[in-house]
Amino acid sequence: MARKKKGDVVDGWVCLDKPFEMGSTEAVSRIRRLFNAQKAGHAGTLDPLASGILPIALGEATKTVPMMMEAQKVYRFTINWGVSTDSVDREGEIIGRSDVRPSVDQVRAALPAFVGEIDQTPPRFSAIKVDGARAYDLARDGVEFELQARRVTIHSAEVTDVPDADHLELTIRTGKGVYVRSLARDLAALLGAEGHVSALRRERVGPFHTENAVTLDFLEDLVHRGAASEGLLPVATALDDIPELAVTDQDAFSLRQGRPIVLLPRQVETLKDRLSGGSRTVSAFQGQTLVALCQLRAGRLEPDRVFNL
Repeated sequence: MARKKKGDVVDGWVCLDKPFEMGSTEAVSRIRRLFNAQKAGHAGTLDPLASGILPIALGEATKTVPMMMEAQKVYRFTINWGVSTDSVDREGEIIGRSDVRPSVDQVRAALPAFVGEIDQTPPRFSAIKVDGARAYDLARDGVEFELQARRVTIHSAEVTDVPDADHLELTIRTGKGVYVRSLARDLAALLGAEGHVSALRRERVGPFHTENAVTLDFLEDLVHRGAASEGLLPVATALDDIPELAVTDQDAFSLRQGRPIVLLPRQVETLKDRLSGGSRTVSAFQGQTLVALCQLRAGRLEPDRVFNL
């Protein structure tokens, strides 16, 4: 007999406004306990020193996490000029000082070098594994190692505030894998300055943004009032840019059994017009219920991930 899973069946997304000084793993654990959910995961780690959007998937929503890992993100962060640290944030050890304070015009002139597809080397204090060990553990132990540059995409970068000569705020829109601290490090180096990230906030991950975010305090209040479901977003929230197809009850049954369905020529043409970037992924709905994520191939929909909703 299969062991019964602990917790309740809870399916959906929580768009959490993660507080400062809380790790992503702790945030997921807190949300899972609040909802007493059987399963939980998150879409994109957010450092304890950062606040902002941390999408947390519960139950069947965990099947859509890979879609969110590819989503565009928006970060707003502050560079503190004059001091560099080994971790490129305010908790690191100071490794450099300078009287250089780049002007707004100098920063704006330098930013185009970091927009588009660029090669970016992750910071030494990162979760990347080096020979099985986390880079930040090796860095703390004083071990010498090198991290390889990675190809990443920054779609836009702009100066959004200059509180004083020592601080400058940037807002960037990125693809996956971009390190804000690496950008701050490389920008300072290009400008002949020293600097580190003193504040960081993630404002968007795909369809999850500050306007539909909730705080832990708000969720705790909902739970105490027996209204926890009001803090959940639908599983399909993560699929907002994926073409939808309404399927019949019989087709929905076939997809749930893992069997492909044959489409009408007009359905195929409509979906092809809506697909972009070489994607073949289509979401199948039975009424308002998400049935499966499918691949469009040779006039058929082949189920890739099936949802039990």
